[in-house]
Amino acid sequence: MQSYSNKDELIQAIQTSYQKYIEEFKNIPNDLKDKRVETVDRTPAENLAYQIGWITALLNWENDEMAGKEVFVPAKGYKWNNLGGLYQSFYQTYSGHSLPELIDLLTLRVTELCNLVEKLPADILFEPNHRRWATINAQWPVWKWVHINSVAPFKTFRTKIRKWKKAVI
Repeated sequence: MQSYSNKDELIQAIQTSYQKYIEEFKNIPNDLKDKRVETVDRTPAENLAYQIGWITALLNWENDEMAGKEVFVPAKGYKWNNLGGLYQSFYQTYSGHSLPELIDLLTLRVTELCNLVEKLPADILFEPNHRRWATINAQWPVWKWVHINSVAPFKTFRTKIRKWKKAVI
């Protein structure tokens, strides 16, 4: 897994991977947002909803912990061995949105994520055991959670949306 020596590198990686990812949606007409193709596991709308869902979850984990609330990771009612149900909840939550609305919402969440990274002290960001929500069996520091919920899927899902576009457009 990629690693980062400081928060500026992490923020730059988020922003760069996001810009490349979101650029892929510019020529997709809204009336094709729910078009399913056999060779790709998500529609364009589902692709965006997945990203919005995970980044929102991560932001909520942090907000809930800072507010002294109980934090549910990955989400209340879901376990790590049942993520398919969580993905379906993301798709359902955002199903009524147009592609431009989904893009705007994801852009907002990415900005909020970058702001979170910017404000976190380096020890909380780069050392494990500083956040209860990040302290699972793997004992990951917060930056890894940020990476696997932004940079990594932006890169992976960019490939998927490009494959979808080749099949449809």
